[in-house]
Amino acid sequence: MEGIKTIKTEWNLTPLLNGDNDPQLGHKKGIIQKSHQEFVKKWKNRDDYLKHPEKLKEALDDFNELSEKYARGGDPMFYFALRSGQDQIDPELKAKNNKFEEFSKKLGTDVNFFLLRISKINSAEYEKFLSYPGLAQYRHRLERIFNQAKYLLTEEGEKIITLKANSAHKAWADMITSLMSKEERTMIIEEKKKVSFAEITALLNHEDKKVRDNAAKIYNEILSKYIDISEAEINAILGNKKVDDELRNMPRPDFSRHLKDNIDSKIVDTLVKSVSKRFNISRKYYEIKAKLAGVRQLEYHERNVNYGKIDKKYSYEEAINLVYKTFSDLDKEFADILKRFNDNGQIDVYPKKGKSSGAFCIYWNRINPVYVLLNFAGRIDDVVVIAHEFGHAINDEMMKNKQNALNYGTPTSTAEVASVFMEDFVIQEVIKHADDELRLAILMERLNRDVATIQRQIACYMFEQELHKKHREKGYLSKEEIGKLFQKHMHAYMGEYVEQSPGSENWWSNWWHIRNFFYTYS
Repeated sequence: MEGIKTIKTEWNLTPLLNGDNDPQLGHKKGIIQKSHQEFVKKWKNRDDYLKHPEKLKEALDDFNELSEKYARGGDPMFYFALRSGQDQIDPELKAKNNKFEEFSKKLGTDVNFFLLRISKINSAEYEKFLSYPGLAQYRHRLERIFNQAKYLLTEEGEKIITLKANSAHKAWADMITSLMSKEERTMIIEEKKKVSFAEITALLNHEDKKVRDNAAKIYNEILSKYIDISEAEINAILGNKKVDDELRNMPRPDFSRHLKDNIDSKIVDTLVKSVSKRFNISRKYYEIKAKLAGVRQLEYHERNVNYGKIDKKYSYEEAINLVYKTFSDLDKEFADILKRFNDNGQIDVYPKKGKSSGAFCIYWNRINPVYVLLNFAGRIDDVVVIAHEFGHAINDEMMKNKQNALNYGTPTSTAEVASVFMEDFVIQEVIKHADDELRLAILMERLNRDVATIQRQIACYMFEQELHKKHREKGYLSKEEIGKLFQKHMHAYMGEYVEQSPGSENWWSNWWHIRNFFYTYS
């Protein structure tokens, strides 16, 4: 099998814009604005599409075309969202991103009337529209609109909520990640050098205890430096969430997430109850891990350190070709998608100062390329992360062939299925050539990821549930109260064999998913 030979490691964003100062920016912005204005002009002052299925079909066809090309600010907004992932520090880039977010939100609020008015169709008329053959491709979207109807405000109310979302939530959360991403420290690893916050985070799992202990000390110092700001930030966005939920008559803090993900709250409650009742599984895992490490307790920052010595370090070329081989054995289309992403420059590979930490796969509108961001450091788990993010990417690409623009997207409750699916096959490929000792080390790492994917995420979800509940009871929570709450739920799944070490009470402050409310059950 021929692998991927010419390796690209940075995003090529030219399908969207030719740089931050592209002279075509104004022209593209004008086309996007005009398209929205034409839709508003055609449909805002009529109501025939609310009465006659054939007219609704015509209107949804128009809205589908608008969404296909120009939703969410189109190419320019996607470009600056991606550039912000590459560089969270540059103030000029932040300014441009913010201006396009304002532009995008304004256009979104201009056309919000359309779906809102559809949601207000009398429930006695639902079946007439849902059973109309011409609307078959939009049936699922219509069902979701009808299900959400009772929780939507007036057009003016929805407009206000949309317009305040950035200043009342996103700007707060972005501030924390931006401040931390600017941090750099000098560390001695193999040599003395400056390392970014993202690199410090990765070094928490370094095989050399001196290195990881030093990384943990620095990491805790950085979190402590910003913990007062994090306290103000989390209280602000919790308060904003409470207001939104009360205006919409949401029955519980996590209900809006379930509604968005098209999943019944009872299913999520059953999942949370089932996993939390078996936290003894993850506690037993940490007991075994502590015994294998020869310690009474694992320090908090060491809970994810690999067992044994996994000497194998991967170059990125080796890693992507290992994933490519695995995908080729599964399905040629999977491998072709991975290769196309590499060839087209849709993967940003290495960590650097200011870059978003972690990894993600992001899609925008149906006609846009999908992009993957990594912070590759050469470990086995970095190889698994490639497989994980390409589970998302393959799913996103294949959706383009099956779905219209109004159905293009994946609820988080199903998005993670594809990503975890791909992880398992890559682990199997790595294990094929391992001796017994390495095999045990790799399987322990696999268990580590499973615990992080299942028990840890449910513990985080339960932390969030109690966080929102207590905030609504008290009106404000101190950093000490939040820290105790966080350690309580982390201890619940880790047990006695992981120490809730000093400093770990602040680790919630860099957990982005907590700002993306109730994401973690998925």
